[in-house]
Amino acid sequence: MNGLILRDATSEDLPQIARFFRAIVAAGETYAYPEDLDDQGIADLWLEQPPGRCIVAVNAEGMVLGSAKMGPNRPGRGAHVATASFMVAPEAQGQGVGRALGIEALRWARAEGYAGMQFNAVVETNTAAVHLWQSLGFQILATVPEAFEHARLGRVGLHVMYQRF
Repeated sequence: MNGLILRDATSEDLPQIARFFRAIVAAGETYAYPEDLDDQGIADLWLEQPPGRCIVAVNAEGMVLGSAKMGPNRPGRGAHVATASFMVAPEAQGQGVGRALGIEALRWARAEGYAGMQFNAVVETNTAAVHLWQSLGFQILATVPEAFEHARLGRVGLHVMYQRF
């Protein structure tokens, strides 16, 4: 997407992030987050603090089109593997925003010295995300059957995906 700017998120971005965060969670197709979070709850969950990072993808007009959070997958002895989560505003999906966020998350994790990146819960019916992550080098290691309560399809599987650096 031309004119897309990736930068660290700030608290001033929260209202725009919260708008699409709520829409995506309410759709019930990709995230198991609670649907009743206020802005502070969204900030606590999404605005990753160091050693992690939260970024936004912004267009030339300053509109936040997507966001990603990244950091260690687990504390302590699991902190050498990164994880990340991504959300793209519904009106910006299919325009390369997710790919740009994914590429930046991978770049950051490598630069920070992580050994790889693991996604713990990619909904198997989210075929656009599964295809994107596979195109960026992730493999499906396992699928936990019926681990996600999809709003339309009922219980579907969650993929565990990994990329070794």
